[in-house]
Amino acid sequence: MTMKNIKKLPLTMAVIAALCPISVLAQDFTQEQIDAIVAKAVDKALADRQAKMDAAVAKKVDVVTEPQSAAQSPDMAIPFGVKFTGYARYGAHFQAADQKYVAVDGSYNGASAIGRLGNEGNGGEFQLSKAFKGENGAIWDINVMIDHWGDEVNLKKAYAGVTNIMESNPNAYFWAGRDFHQRPQQGINDYFWMNHDGQGAGVKNFDIGGVQFDVATVAAVESCSPEVMEDEANPSRITCTGGSGTGDKGNYAATSKIHGMKLGPIDLELYANYGFDSKAIESDERLNAWQGGVVLSHTNDSGVNKVIARYSDNSDNSVFNKTEDLTTVYASFEGLYKFTQATQVEYILAFHDYDNSRDNTDNRKNYNAIVRPMHWWNDVHSTWLEAGWQHVDYDNGGDNKGWKLTLSQNMSIAMGPEFRPMLRFYVTGGKVDNERTARVNNTKDETLDDFNVGAMWEAWF
Repeated sequence: MTMKNIKKLPLTMAVIAALCPISVLAQDFTQEQIDAIVAKAVDKALADRQAKMDAAVAKKVDVVTEPQSAAQSPDMAIPFGVKFTGYARYGAHFQAADQKYVAVDGSYNGASAIGRLGNEGNGGEFQLSKAFKGENGAIWDINVMIDHWGDEVNLKKAYAGVTNIMESNPNAYFWAGRDFHQRPQQGINDYFWMNHDGQGAGVKNFDIGGVQFDVATVAAVESCSPEVMEDEANPSRITCTGGSGTGDKGNYAATSKIHGMKLGPIDLELYANYGFDSKAIESDERLNAWQGGVVLSHTNDSGVNKVIARYSDNSDNSVFNKTEDLTTVYASFEGLYKFTQATQVEYILAFHDYDNSRDNTDNRKNYNAIVRPMHWWNDVHSTWLEAGWQHVDYDNGGDNKGWKLTLSQNMSIAMGPEFRPMLRFYVTGGKVDNERTARVNNTKDETLDDFNVGAMWEAWF
């Protein structure tokens, strides 16, 4: 027996023990039958191990967009037990100047439109998922997620889905329930340029001639604002605890996305959404809204570039939320360039026009630019520098502007901006001049200086 065969012997015996019941092993077999069983078991074990290795090597992450959970695929391996996934960041952020976080008043395109690094608060999203495979080959999954971005812990996901249920369209994924829905995100400025989180039903990855379709109808989830009641018979005297409820609010969206298209070397995605209200909304407040969007992206060995454009009528980034006679336009260019594996840079240029023809009080244009060079000293330690600039130009009453600079020293699980967990130690400085806000609110027009120091962990898993 060769040394190679000797090394395979423990694996062979373990596989035989796992696959063959004791009653079967007690039967008499010919030598040919025993050899066939052993060969089949070894081949299966080695194939499973190789498949896992290939999947790990082939795994790729679009670092321009934060990872989001994807629909199951018909050939996926069903894991045992419950899968735990999520995203979170928590840490300490010490304010040593005028603002805890650098922000320009009137910013309308992202929670951190002037730059996200060293300029964001704490919170997380934690998900449990369970997958099942029916005898007919259909793959089902049930997912539940809670989030913690404020005082309340909210139920953000509670849905079920199935794929490999149509022989003619095995990759189509049908779902129903409450989910993160159509929320394409830009990571560097933390902006969901569309967002229709809610509860409803739809299908993803429905293939028609090689082009993928996502279609759904979703409802905004009802929520409440806690208020103190005069009725002292209620010990808490609080109308509700806040956060999301269980029912529909009355605002609905029909959403669609076409993807999987190629224009030469360019990947193309198209979005079209329509918003409408039910009779749960007072008749004089009911509105319709629509929006369309396009994404052009190009990926090569040196990185990725994306152009995004969105137009909305009676709405901004969500057709759930409507404002009569409002039109908004959002456009951006973002990307990642790799000088080497150890030296990379992320960047974004963005423009946002908010125009309400009925009431021009808050009409404004947002301009912002962020650049983030990054260098890895080895597969653990890296240094990042992020510079951001923003200008909010109001039609009436002046404008607001500011800049931010963050230096961050990091420790991560591997080399690359897509890898987490990460420990981050940073210092942030900046300056903001909210000229327009001071004029409108009759407050003193003054420059706000920013200097903050912090430490944070961040992970997606």
